[in-house]
Amino acid sequence: MTATEQAALSLGTEAARKLSTTTKTQPQMQGRTPRWLSGMLPWVDVDAGTYRVNRRLTYASGNGRISFTNTGDTVHVIPRELTELPLLRGFDDDSALGALADRFVQRHYEPGQLLSVAGEPATEVVLVAHGKVDKIRSGEYGEDTVTDTLAGGAFFGSQVLATAQSTWDSTYRAVTPCIVLTLDRAALHEVTRQFDELRAHVAAEYASPTPATNKRGEADIALASGHSGEVVLPGTFVDYELAPREYELNVAQTVLRVHSRVADLYNQPMNQTEQQLRLTIEALKERQEHELLNNRDFGLLHNADLQQRVHTRTGPPTPEDLDELLSRRRKSRFFLAHPRTIAAFGRECTKRGIYPQTTEVRGQAVQAWRGVPILPSDKIPISGKGTTSILCMRTGEDDHGVVGLRQSGIAEEHEPGISVRFTGINDQAVLSYLVSAYFSAAVLVPDALGVLENVEITR
Repeated sequence: MTATEQAALSLGTEAARKLSTTTKTQPQMQGRTPRWLSGMLPWVDVDAGTYRVNRRLTYASGNGRISFTNTGDTVHVIPRELTELPLLRGFDDDSALGALADRFVQRHYEPGQLLSVAGEPATEVVLVAHGKVDKIRSGEYGEDTVTDTLAGGAFFGSQVLATAQSTWDSTYRAVTPCIVLTLDRAALHEVTRQFDELRAHVAAEYASPTPATNKRGEADIALASGHSGEVVLPGTFVDYELAPREYELNVAQTVLRVHSRVADLYNQPMNQTEQQLRLTIEALKERQEHELLNNRDFGLLHNADLQQRVHTRTGPPTPEDLDELLSRRRKSRFFLAHPRTIAAFGRECTKRGIYPQTTEVRGQAVQAWRGVPILPSDKIPISGKGTTSILCMRTGEDDHGVVGLRQSGIAEEHEPGISVRFTGINDQAVLSYLVSAYFSAAVLVPDALGVLENVEITR
């Protein structure tokens, strides 16, 4: 008899497994992310389902963005978009706007070419349809200083249309191949002679005084300081917006179905219904994070003020670009960027011999710049051309920042802002649960949120 044929002295492992239970985990999901934005936003309870943001009266500057269409290589400005120009703000005659749009002349510039030179006569407004343009001014010691970078949709020279004579206050130089559309003062006057309504509108704009505002565009509050004696003090009041923005809570919902046989018989050692709910709620929270960034109504990428959108100087995210983004607001709480963008920023720092420090947020070590943490979010989209955005924000009602909105105390609440309602059993013995998440986000004042746009991460 061989050794293998001898009687076993103890129970074998194969037999033992038949009587043992496995050590198992809860069901895992690959789609779960850190959801830094949801975790970092202060959440405000909205009892009435609507959140109104009251602000001081702000006079629109008209310095928005202009959209274009193209047919092959020919670019056209959308006529209605011309009302972004300060002179045409509030004008609504489509015929006159169409005639003005037809008078724009298309030009092409190569990198390094000058679109205008400071001090020379300014005779036209320039719309940047494609590419990037540096705004350059002479520094204190005679050196050229880039004070701004314009990209597609921006414009300059709008004051040319409103004044008889003017000169360029800055030099504008193409950084990349650019397509621009120009309209000179003579063409404007020719069109105004053809349309009485346009001529009256332009005349009224020339005649009406510009309202006194502070540097943020808010209606000025008259004050007196540095005086002596019994001078007459100015009277004033603080005006409010007549139509403040109201945010209604958005909803993300699904119906979870669990067969009663599964809930009854396969409920140990883990409750099947609880695990199904847990995974479903995780998916809802992922959708909530996505909507907080990308929803066209309240998403932060779409609600950043146009004056708080800046462009990279050279394409990749550099320390200089993040400094520019930080300088636009006080008490910046955090940056939010795609993980690939954070990696691209790290490469730019390495090129310069800079090694950003780390900081601890919610018990985790994350990369930081100037002491402000850079948090990852894969919900920030990356375009097909390899460009994306970086957000920087101040948060909280007390600091007039960005806040999340939700309603607590709703019926059958599972956790704040999320409810789970049992809706019955059908004829197939399937239990149904309605799972709902109510949420939104609000930017209390424009400078609470800034976006660095057209960030290249593929170099």
